[in-house]
Amino acid sequence: MTADSRIPARFAALASEGRRALVPYVTAGFPDLETTVPLLRGLADAGADVLELGIPFSDPLADGPTIQYSSFQALEAGTTVPAVLDMLRAFRETHDTPVVLFTYLNPVVHYGVDRFCADAREAGADGVLLTDLPVGSDPEMEARVTSSGLDLIRLLAPTTGFDRIAGIAAEATGFLYYISRTGVTGARETLRDELASEVVKLREAVGLPVAVGFGISTPEQAAEVAAIADGVVVGSALVKTLQNDGPEAAVAFLRGLREAMDEAVPGNRRAR
Repeated sequence: MTADSRIPARFAALASEGRRALVPYVTAGFPDLETTVPLLRGLADAGADVLELGIPFSDPLADGPTIQYSSFQALEAGTTVPAVLDMLRAFRETHDTPVVLFTYLNPVVHYGVDRFCADAREAGADGVLLTDLPVGSDPEMEARVTSSGLDLIRLLAPTTGFDRIAGIAAEATGFLYYISRTGVTGARETLRDELASEVVKLREAVGLPVAVGFGISTPEQAAEVAAIADGVVVGSALVKTLQNDGPEAAVAFLRGLREAMDEAVPGNRRAR
């Protein structure tokens, strides 16, 4: 846990109440620069426990067509790292929901690693997820991120061997992001049969909360994952709803996921 981080505090509070975290992803600057801050506020009010704010990148290799498209459109609209940090500052004027900046190494290195970490913290970020910085690939850079006070969220895949999981968990803070399947991001009609047993074993093996993402696209799937994991991450399906139907529909979609999770895990129910 890093000092003053809202992420572990939020997961701890949820665990004490028998609840599960809802973690939506949005691409900053999509569909336009003006939409992001009101959208973040709407998602927080609709039941988001942690927000993933994507910094668009021109070569998002871990992402499928939906998030790739949102990244390209956001860049075309003029979204930059400073613009994303300004969005976060504006969001912080009204909300204290934990925020993870989701991006790739290139924008961070171009901006300057130390400068990025300092400015992200100042803007109100709680953590960062760098999709192309696996544990041990650049220990010096990893240490620079964690020493900044940002939680460094780590990815785990179904192909990650259990002999490596302990090492990854030891280098992670905040929570672990378990990828529900191999491949890139994108909505799927069904979840893998093996997912439940994998998550149960993973939670028994690590001390950090485990959130599951990649492919979760319906309230039923969110409920299914909420029954086995500490958190549910939803990205492509939310971005697709935003693209097709607009911000109000995206917020309503998230609210539907929240309600389904609440029904699946009774302790998840919020005071009404």
